[in-house]
Amino acid sequence: MGLFRSAERLMGMTDASWARHANPWSGYSRFIVLPLLVMAIWARIWLGWYALVPVVLCLAWAWINPRAFPPPATTAAWATQGVLGERAFLNRKQVPIPKHHETWAYWLTALSAAGLPPLVWGLWVFDPSWTLLGLVLTMGGKIWFVDRMAWLWADMKAADPTYEAWERGAFT
Repeated sequence: MGLFRSAERLMGMTDASWARHANPWSGYSRFIVLPLLVMAIWARIWLGWYALVPVVLCLAWAWINPRAFPPPATTAAWATQGVLGERAFLNRKQVPIPKHHETWAYWLTALSAAGLPPLVWGLWVFDPSWTLLGLVLTMGGKIWFVDRMAWLWADMKAADPTYEAWERGAFT
């Protein structure tokens, strides 16, 4: 089982939650999770152990978010296309995707992962420069990844009857 599939299982994603996560409100509001988590962890300097409350709230929102909104009425939004592209990417063993999309997905995931060490270090030692560097690399890689997934969706939406149904708004 690969990294991407493991993340999907960790989040407990089902067809229904993927359909709801395709709502642009879900996609866009999910981008705030990491910055809020960083602020919550940083707040330990002022809140002590009480900083665990906002940390837990951020983690709870990360899990609830893909389930919090109804399926989108249309697939026109960039965030919706990014989520559908991510599903197509995860389904690449059943419906092959162009190699360049797979390559970019791995590189952009590596870019996001490269931001984790400076982010963790910055949070550990309360260094705003390292924290910001890590946050920019991690978030930048993720946003670029979603953009590539939207591009993948544009290339794949006619490749499979299931994808064509999603494009028409039939998500389940």
